[in-house]
Amino acid sequence: MNDKDAGGVHWSFWVISTLMLIWNVMGCINYFVQMNPEMVSSYRETEQAIISARPLWATVAFAVAVFGGALGCILLMLKKSISYYLFIASFLGVVVTMTHTISADINFGIGEILGIILMPLVVATFLIWYSKYTVNKGWVST
Repeated sequence: MNDKDAGGVHWSFWVISTLMLIWNVMGCINYFVQMNPEMVSSYRETEQAIISARPLWATVAFAVAVFGGALGCILLMLKKSISYYLFIASFLGVVVTMTHTISADINFGIGEILGIILMPLVVATFLIWYSKYTVNKGWVST
């Protein structure tokens, strides 16, 4: 058997797409949790400060980031090249959300910088690149 499965794509396509979908679905769940004040009260002080000070434009950007990413992953798994544009929208949502987060008057620890700020940017950037890569490989229709 070669390195492609019955769907005509490399097995890694399904692994990466599934992991990225899980990542974005977790972001969607996090979005809904953050809309519940009782749940937010159990968060660390740093996270509570970010959420309580988040303006509407940053909340909308957060929604675009996570829901755009999840929908993009679903479309990627359906081998639709439009996923690329949803990943760009998701990336822009992450950037706008992070603009607010970074501008907050909060002293972040290294773990928070990595987990709250850098990781979403890295994943969103990767998804843009990967969706283009899958089109170039012929795994996703144009």
